[in-house]
Amino acid sequence: MSNYLSEDGTFINSLIGEGTFFKGDLTLNGLLRIDGDFKGTISDGGKVLIGKSGRAEAAVKAGTVVIGGVLKGDIQATEKVVILSSGLVIGNITAPRLLIEDGVILNGYCRIVESGAAGSTGSSKTGGLFSLGAGRRREMETASSWTE
Repeated sequence: MSNYLSEDGTFINSLIGEGTFFKGDLTLNGLLRIDGDFKGTISDGGKVLIGKSGRAEAAVKAGTVVIGGVLKGDIQATEKVVILSSGLVIGNITAPRLLIEDGVILNGYCRIVESGAAGSTGSSKTGGLFSLGAGRRREMETASSWTE
């Protein structure tokens, strides 16, 4: 078992380190930090943190998602999604709370729903539906150039 702590003091029980590539499906219980490259799916609650050097091509279903790196894929959060100023997201977001810092590049739709409704298939009350496009270009490698 690991003794890593995130910047806010939360225990990290799963880590994909810088320079590592992982492909597959993760069922999450706890906090997952991605500083390397990940391709696949992440599901079943918990928290997901994509660090500044992290890149993921994934469908993410979690309680809280924090993005400081690159994510290509859809997010369904039951608590909140935070995109830090260094973050780049290409995909749709469904969550009860959404925090986007200045400088973020987001290409997709955001759907704000009642708490707990993000993962449900039934009807939910929509607080807002909007689209944000990249206002400026950012240098980045395409997902197809990532190591497999």
